[in-house]
Amino acid sequence: MLLTITYKGENAPDLGYLLHKNPGRPQTVELAMGKAHVFYPEVRQDSCTAALLLDIDPLELARGKIGSRDGGLFDYVNDRPYVSSSFMSTAISRVYGTALGGRCEKRPELAEAELDLTVQVIMLPCRGNTELLERIFGPLGYEISFTAELLDEEYPLWGQSCYVNLYLRGKKRLRDLLRHLYVLIPVFDLRKHYWIGDDEVEKLLRHGEGWLENHPAKALITRRYFNKLHRYTRMALDQLDNGEGGAQDIVREEESAVTDFSVPVPTGADTFEAAPFVPLNIRRLEAVLGALKESGAKSILDLGCGEGNLLRLLLKEKSFEKIAGVDVSASALERAGERLNLIITPEDTGRQDGQKNRTALFQSSVIYRDKRFEGYDAVAAVEVIEHLDKNRLGAFASVVFSCAAPKTVVITTPNREYNKNYPGLGGSEKLRHGDHRFEWTRAEFRTWAEKVAARYGYLFRIEEIGDPDEILGAPTQMGVFTKCN
Repeated sequence: MLLTITYKGENAPDLGYLLHKNPGRPQTVELAMGKAHVFYPEVRQDSCTAALLLDIDPLELARGKIGSRDGGLFDYVNDRPYVSSSFMSTAISRVYGTALGGRCEKRPELAEAELDLTVQVIMLPCRGNTELLERIFGPLGYEISFTAELLDEEYPLWGQSCYVNLYLRGKKRLRDLLRHLYVLIPVFDLRKHYWIGDDEVEKLLRHGEGWLENHPAKALITRRYFNKLHRYTRMALDQLDNGEGGAQDIVREEESAVTDFSVPVPTGADTFEAAPFVPLNIRRLEAVLGALKESGAKSILDLGCGEGNLLRLLLKEKSFEKIAGVDVSASALERAGERLNLIITPEDTGRQDGQKNRTALFQSSVIYRDKRFEGYDAVAAVEVIEHLDKNRLGAFASVVFSCAAPKTVVITTPNREYNKNYPGLGGSEKLRHGDHRFEWTRAEFRTWAEKVAARYGYLFRIEEIGDPDEILGAPTQMGVFTKCN
């Protein structure tokens, strides 16, 4: 993700004094999830441009830092490394912190001057709501323009991308520009990468001082800044209104005045705010682990194990005496082996010598019979079936429920109805991942589960995983099948 600031005027390279970054020396700052690079692609006497480039490590986002307790923040497939989001706000605070505070010892008069500044924000999530750009930045006195691209040039019928490249120009003090960007970039994304607490109210008030309290869309900005967490929104608005109250009425007015293109807050959000944020992929794995433990299984086969996320949890449970991971991808198995300190077994064994023959990794397909699948108490297939062509689902069911025939089968798959809550998907017709062949509604998954259970002699129940929408259900659905005696 890229942010550039251009100053046009006499002695334009003095921008380096304001930013406390030498135009002749590129710099790199370490961040929690990657690096921030500062450099100057243009340095002339009448025009100078400073660029802030973020290099976010997508694996760190999904896995978390080594030794971290709660794992990563996002699923492996996401747009976080490429879009301007709360990561950019954090980088502004870290890299341009002195300028954000308005301090410049060498050129204090320049820090107080209104300069001809142009900012370019690359890949700002707009979710099709370009009118919001004018509504948010217009009252601050900026000239606004933006460019949008097709989602895919080879498939123009897919329509426009949900991201824009934003250009703002105005005569501003540099610190005011940076404060605007710090607060307003996350307003368009609604997906902060860190836990929001009481200290976030103080941050908003500090960086919003002098402009936010008089902004006609202050309630909308505040609500989206806090990811629609109502308690913090009310706290901030009450202080912006000097304790006059009316925050709830303002929020209602803003909600009715603008289309939000954002994920609704689940019912009981005030209670949810008090608990740590847990990514959906972690909640999904924990739900599967809970179902496997509840089944009383001693041996587990993880079909489509990928890089070993579920296996890592299974290995921590001493009650599981035999564990195997299977994937059709050799590279995924190699990465799983490296992460878990395991080796991939020869095709004829399905076992390895480490951990007293407790764990195995081997390559195979979920749609072909394999004798190594037999003999396990439980089989798990986490987010697997949606990657299969529908005409292969019969083969998958035969392999799992007839050939392997474990006592328990646990299957998770996306709930397509919930896709309406994901900005950028444009409703439930688009799929969450480019490799998904289909995604089922809750009724479709239940119909398939009923047919499979009846044919192969299983009972089943379906559970929801993730924060539920009252109408659309939860983002993930899990089927737990138990073999009839």
